[in-house]
Amino acid sequence: MSGRDKQRWLQMWHKQQTGEFHQTRVNKYLARFWPALDIARGNRVFVPLCGKSLDMIWLAEQGCDVIGVELSPIAVAAFFRENHLRVSKRRMGAFTLWRHANISILCGDYFALTRAELGHIDTVYDRAALTALPEDIRILYVAHLQHLIAATTHVFLLTIEDEAAARIDEEVVSLYAGEFDIRVEFIDSVDGAEEYKVYRLKRR
Repeated sequence: MSGRDKQRWLQMWHKQQTGEFHQTRVNKYLARFWPALDIARGNRVFVPLCGKSLDMIWLAEQGCDVIGVELSPIAVAAFFRENHLRVSKRRMGAFTLWRHANISILCGDYFALTRAELGHIDTVYDRAALTALPEDIRILYVAHLQHLIAATTHVFLLTIEDEAAARIDEEVVSLYAGEFDIRVEFIDSVDGAEEYKVYRLKRR
């Protein structure tokens, strides 16, 4: 990701212009489909570009060990403050690790993250991280994700597209099909203008 893209993201959080990405409640598709994945308590779940998503709270309540990565320190601080979580902080390479119980967030650049810093991941939960990125950066995002995770890691991917956008499902296939089996779990349309899709990706 270019320095300009990073600055744009940081400025969005600074100016509180994140309404398009941040949801004020747990994503209903996560709560609906996660149980079907049959993920054992204690599994490590990675949430890339996590912002201050409440989905991390819900995942932790299911017994998962949740670790996110987020560029904006404003977003990370807001997550712990708004959820009234006592936090510990320490440096970890180029990142600052914020932690409370079974929720951790690495504050720093996703593209600088290494497998050694992240540790073993059982499942990736991507709610619009892919689609939040500029189209020319998405291939780099997926390539780096494949470098970070093991062959046994599954990806739970939620996307949204509108009529004016390029077909997200075609892009998901082009980005992931080389390494993953792709299964569409659910499609939901809102007034015919927006379409939500839930994907389950299993590494070959």
